[in-house]
Amino acid sequence: MTNSRKATFILAALLSTGAVFAQAQAAPADQQPASQQPTGQAPAGGDMHRDADPTKEARRLGKELSLSKTQVTQILPILQDRATQMQALRTDSSVAPADRRTKAKGIMDDSNAKLEAVMTDQQKQQYEEMLAARRAKRQQQNQQQPAQQPGA
Repeated sequence: MTNSRKATFILAALLSTGAVFAQAQAAPADQQPASQQPTGQAPAGGDMHRDADPTKEARRLGKELSLSKTQVTQILPILQDRATQMQALRTDSSVAPADRRTKAKGIMDDSNAKLEAVMTDQQKQQYEEMLAARRAKRQQQNQQQPAQQPGA
């Protein structure tokens, strides 16, 4: 049970990469560290975000949720599509930060619904628990963030 919880936590952290990046993009420029200030180019995600490999993510989900090979094959295109959409959103400099956050949430919600459509009820429950753990961790990080930033 302990290994399962550890693996759940690790997977939740990995799944959060898209949402964390979307939040970072929505932060006002004057609150971002100097290393993350815009330079006139659309962010490619190099410094702040390491793109999740959809194939590796599908394998991890397969192991963590005990998905069948067929299910892993079915979720791979969903994860690939999500990665493509998120990358396009990150590089689209015409999208306002608030809109980028909304669109990223929509992409994540849509892909999560598609992923869950492939899963059994038990797998859906485990996946929801992973997402809840990710949200809790993100909320905790957001609460700690103001205390860690030096005064401007």
